[in-house]
Amino acid sequence: MYNILVCDDEKDIVSALEIYLKSDGYQVFPAYNGQEALIVMEREDIHLVLMDIMMPKMDGIQAMIKIREKSNVPVILLTAKSEDMDKVLGLTVGADDYITKPFNPVELQARVKSQLRRYMLLGGGQAERPKLSVGGIEMDDKSKEVTLDGEIVNLTRTEYDILKLLMEHPGEVFSPNQIYEKVWDDNPYGTENTVAVHIRHLREKLEYNPAEPRFLKVVWGRGYKIEEET
Repeated sequence: MYNILVCDDEKDIVSALEIYLKSDGYQVFPAYNGQEALIVMEREDIHLVLMDIMMPKMDGIQAMIKIREKSNVPVILLTAKSEDMDKVLGLTVGADDYITKPFNPVELQARVKSQLRRYMLLGGGQAERPKLSVGGIEMDDKSKEVTLDGEIVNLTRTEYDILKLLMEHPGEVFSPNQIYEKVWDDNPYGTENTVAVHIRHLREKLEYNPAEPRFLKVVWGRGYKIEEET
């Protein structure tokens, strides 16, 4: 049984999410602000977080930053349509996905299953390649450790999965839709910006000059690839 933390200051939304998630066999731990969410994270073995952005005492962005200091558990943000900048900020500081309120229960359940599948299953059914290397970037898929020129780089689960996809296929170009399909294991609808934010964040962590990347390259009109510095 997977444990899911649901955090929203609107109790009706928490109750509705609890009904949807329990119907799929998940155990739900409610919280109503970011501070309560952090307490739950300390006490329970949480496998996924559904987090509202706008909350009293501590908002979802602040709570997620704290969560990311200790855990790579998947975080799905619950956002209002007017919170576009907050969505981008959330992805930048470590969210794996977001769902806009009012949400479709079927879509919500599908997103949750997809994130849990990625988080809990290693390798994705592909032959195991425990160590990957491109230029100064090295990835150990057993320890889930990434280093740049020998220094450890801390990545979120989504950043790690995108990097792994590209490192497994050096020089191959993947469109934003292809990256979303393979990493999120979901249909790509309106996902270009989501992928772009994660790529930008990867560059900030792996490139000495993100504006002139050595490894993570964009092929205009086609997508992204990773290649060794020439």
